[in-house]
Amino acid sequence: MLIVGELINTSRKAIAEAVDNKDAEYIKKIAQEQVDSGANYLDVNCGTQVFNEVESMEWLVNAIQELVQIPLCIDSPNPKALAAGLALCKYGQPMINSITDEKERVKAVLPLAVQYKAKLVALCMDDTGMPETAADRMRVVDSLYAKLSNQGIPDEDIYFDPLIKPISSVDTAGEEVLGTIKGIKSTHPEVHFMCGLSNVSYGLPNRKVLNRLFVVQTMTLGMDGYILNPTDKGMMGTIAASKALLGQDSFCVNYLKAHREGLYAE
Repeated sequence: MLIVGELINTSRKAIAEAVDNKDAEYIKKIAQEQVDSGANYLDVNCGTQVFNEVESMEWLVNAIQELVQIPLCIDSPNPKALAAGLALCKYGQPMINSITDEKERVKAVLPLAVQYKAKLVALCMDDTGMPETAADRMRVVDSLYAKLSNQGIPDEDIYFDPLIKPISSVDTAGEEVLGTIKGIKSTHPEVHFMCGLSNVSYGLPNRKVLNRLFVVQTMTLGMDGYILNPTDKGMMGTIAASKALLGQDSFCVNYLKAHREGLYAE
């Protein structure tokens, strides 16, 4: 299971202010809290810094790495920002968030993945737009998988994102994601998965309930990577419990650790 901490993102007001004010201590605090809570990677996203994203990315990566020593997930629609962040990564294998099967995106991002030997979040999207059905997603998966494999990206470095949409706007959005996970596991059994889980509950009340139930449903079918808030004890406790029930936690060691750390206190 790969947990990518989502909190260092300038779409969050406090992070944007910290970047604007060059408040490295606040950024380091948020980074450390996520690591302490179980994040394996930290997502670094400053996409709202439209006019100085490259400089902001460089500053963020350097600030984070002054304190924590886990790999980073460099997250941007801007290939120049991706390149700037990747060039500064010091610890472990970096991750790129993300590539799609759009022609220009493949052209811009795939060489970076090869150059930096990075893990890749691969979105199930192409030049035709957002797919509607699991079958549409699988068409994109097969096409993108072929491109990545042809450039030597190993299966274990590919993390397919099935694109979770809100069930508030598309009744079958959750079901389509589950169907996509099944399809990918069947045709490409060695690749991994990654998703922004909370999209499923957007616009609805009791979002935490929906998010936690959906993490269990997706894990049961093979989802093994999430971009989320690792300081959410309820969510991390749910993941630990699900792993134990799925036989992924020998002697329930991690479940018992989660219990001792108070993840089930609420």
